[in-house]
Amino acid sequence: MAKYHITTRINGDDVEFLCAPEQTLLDVLRDDLRLTGSKEGCASGDCGACSVTIDGRLVCSCLVLAAEVGGQEIETIEGMADGDRLHPLQQKFLDFAALQCGVCTPGFLVAAKALLDHNPNPSETEVRYWLAGNLCRCTGYDKIVRAVLDTAAEIRN
Repeated sequence: MAKYHITTRINGDDVEFLCAPEQTLLDVLRDDLRLTGSKEGCASGDCGACSVTIDGRLVCSCLVLAAEVGGQEIETIEGMADGDRLHPLQQKFLDFAALQCGVCTPGFLVAAKALLDHNPNPSETEVRYWLAGNLCRCTGYDKIVRAVLDTAAEIRN
């Protein structure tokens, strides 16, 4: 079977890979590029655990074919921290205990960052709406929402 040669940027780095026509971006990220932060929760775009951004647009990587991402800028959870320094959202998730088992956490963080990049002053309703595509089976959503709102306030100041 023929494979596609893809050149793209992931977390600021130029990346090349080969993929089969039916391979998802999630599969390539995890299996070929060893970027295992994005999780497969449902493989149908319903849970948000595999959330990444492509050219600034929030997407479920389980629904994107890897062959479609050539020349685009992809951001994953691995690109949020700056070396050992956590992104403010990551720190607030820790401070607010906004995580438990951790399967959904990378997707929530990527989605929350996409929100704050788009709107640095969201209301609680906007945060809840933006994160509605991310499911958590362990926590209530209040700690997650509070962590995002507190991060937004911190970034604005």
